[in-house]
Amino acid sequence: MTAAEEWKHWTEARTASVSSPHGQLALVGTHWLEPEPAEVPGLPGLWWASEGLVRVRAEAGDGIRIKGAGQALGGEAALRPDTAKQADLAELGDRLLAPIEREGELALRVFDPASAGRTAFAGITVYPYAPEWAVAAVFTPFEGDRSVTVPNADGRDRPLEVAGRIAFTLAGEPHTLTVGRAGKQLSGVISDATSGHETYRFRFITLPEPDEEGHTVLDLNRAYLPPCAFADHFICPFPPPGNRLTIAVEAGEKQVLGR
Repeated sequence: MTAAEEWKHWTEARTASVSSPHGQLALVGTHWLEPEPAEVPGLPGLWWASEGLVRVRAEAGDGIRIKGAGQALGGEAALRPDTAKQADLAELGDRLLAPIEREGELALRVFDPASAGRTAFAGITVYPYAPEWAVAAVFTPFEGDRSVTVPNADGRDRPLEVAGRIAFTLAGEPHTLTVGRAGKQLSGVISDATSGHETYRFRFITLPEPDEEGHTVLDLNRAYLPPCAFADHFICPFPPPGNRLTIAVEAGEKQVLGR
């Protein structure tokens, strides 16, 4: 396939992923849990956080099922969050209940295939593919672990782990961006002159694993919308200092249709 054809498949896969029954559009709540058992709005049973686990107490008639367990839960269960090597999920009818952990705090996310966002979804607007937005980049790692504190979409400041900087040239001008690691790949949060107007407030980027000399590729045709563009209950970090480009990046995803 050509680069343009691969990009088209990427855009189609993005639309399919966010609109799947338990995709990003299906998120209807992120409920932060306390150490004491309490009700979660819209769910049966009692839920709380203890020793790094999400705990639930329910009766069999409530219909909560631990995914993979088969029968409905009758009693107590402990669920590992998404930061564990093997996370646990629960189900209530068509709804998916997913424990998460952020900075030592535990929450329960509820995904509902019948969510208003998923029902109203009409697609993702994108700029046409343009090869000039895919440029060579060089990654320079920081020494040791490092993080910067940035605002998040829920109004709280949280640390964002960063691994180094990429340097690249666009339209004859040099630029740098601070990035983190996502497995072997690099990832970043950016905004530009289109942000908040033609495009969402900020976007995410992913770059291939750098080679031994730090060479990689920044393809802004694949700049994509953060989860909080699809549902208000996601926690998304804003761009760190220096990641607000002054140029208009007319490439990648723009807006969610139907919101």
